[in-house]
Amino acid sequence: MKTKLHLAVCQIRTETDKNATMEKAAAMIKDAADKGADIAVLPEMFNCPYSSRYFRSFAEDENGESLVEMSRWAKKNGIILVGGSVPEKDGDKMYNTCYVFDRDGELIAKHRKAHMFDVQIENGVSFRESKHFSPGNEITVFDTEFGKMGVMVCFDIRFPELCRSMAERGAKLIFCPAQFNMTTGPKHWELSLRARAMDNELFFVGASAARYEGFDYECWGHSAVVSPFGDVIASCDETEQLMLCDIDLAEVDSVRQQLPTFLRLREDLYTVSK
Repeated sequence: MKTKLHLAVCQIRTETDKNATMEKAAAMIKDAADKGADIAVLPEMFNCPYSSRYFRSFAEDENGESLVEMSRWAKKNGIILVGGSVPEKDGDKMYNTCYVFDRDGELIAKHRKAHMFDVQIENGVSFRESKHFSPGNEITVFDTEFGKMGVMVCFDIRFPELCRSMAERGAKLIFCPAQFNMTTGPKHWELSLRARAMDNELFFVGASAARYEGFDYECWGHSAVVSPFGDVIASCDETEQLMLCDIDLAEVDSVRQQLPTFLRLREDLYTVSK
């Protein structure tokens, strides 16, 4: 099994014109493929402005335009595509959903954000994602030609149990499409990426949207890739850009042998008594 891969994070700014955003995403994925990327990653809500004013009107069912286009982008460019997330409509419910496609454009994974972003931060952001979306109930790990990988969405990163569950299911690389904001981004974004990577001794990819100054919800940006040893090996600022990074998943086994915390779990001690 191949361990070396070339990764691209597409840090795009989501526009209020959906077609304009989709055109930008298509162009950036093509650019990633032209530069040799094996995998491209989009941000959370890449096709929909992160605002309650837009969620319902931009929502699509599983066979909607965005899924069809992402499948086409993956196949046309011969690239594995982690499709950030989009507002998915399923009956009377909506989900914040990430779709993953293989090089043939086949859907190989679907993750509905499991933890809702319901926060009230003093002198900072206030948001109740649960007013609009329902939580997913799956731990999402999928097979690729490089081995097993996992995906979560934004606020999911704050729950280390989810990341650990993916690692225990064999994931050596975890993707987290996200839109941390101007309050939590500077304080917690890189810290969270590094903590999840270090705790589980795996690669962790934080794929953020670019900042949209003056919009209802301003995203922090600063997409980054972190190694199994907790080092940031690639990063962005807040602007729109394509970030490229080489990864060798063999480093996961190497780190786990040198510093075998992941291999020395005492799960017999961790059960919470109720």
